[in-house]
Amino acid sequence: MKKLPPTYFIILFLLSIGLHFIFPIRNIIFHPYNYLGFIFIIFGSVINLWADSLFKKKKTTVKPFEKPFYFIAKGPFSISRHPMYLGFTSILFGLSVLLGSIVAFLSPFALIIILEKRFIVYEEKNLEEAFGKEYFDYKKRVRRWL
Repeated sequence: MKKLPPTYFIILFLLSIGLHFIFPIRNIIFHPYNYLGFIFIIFGSVINLWADSLFKKKKTTVKPFEKPFYFIAKGPFSISRHPMYLGFTSILFGLSVLLGSIVAFLSPFALIIILEKRFIVYEEKNLEEAFGKEYFDYKKRVRRWL
């Protein structure tokens, strides 16, 4: 069974917290500015829930290796081709700001690399095969991340 993006997100979330306390390498964001991290956490949570609700409403798969049944280009998909990935990354970035240590900032970048290499390439290929010109036109209008 292949690990799905939420698994990597959870692992990196917990790893960020753990590494922050094990290797408290120089804080770069101090109180009260670290509370700005909550803005990114809230944004990421909202965009994830919004995108997930659209998948459920349209009864199409959220799993990146399965063929989609319905093409969604509205809501959060009008600002990012992968809003759930953007949400996960935003939450990790917000956590990094909240923690404030350098080591915590490794996780959002690690997640981006994992998502790009393990999921986005295949997901976009599936969408191109399933929706053809409609998806190619969408790719011209909407950026991958932001």
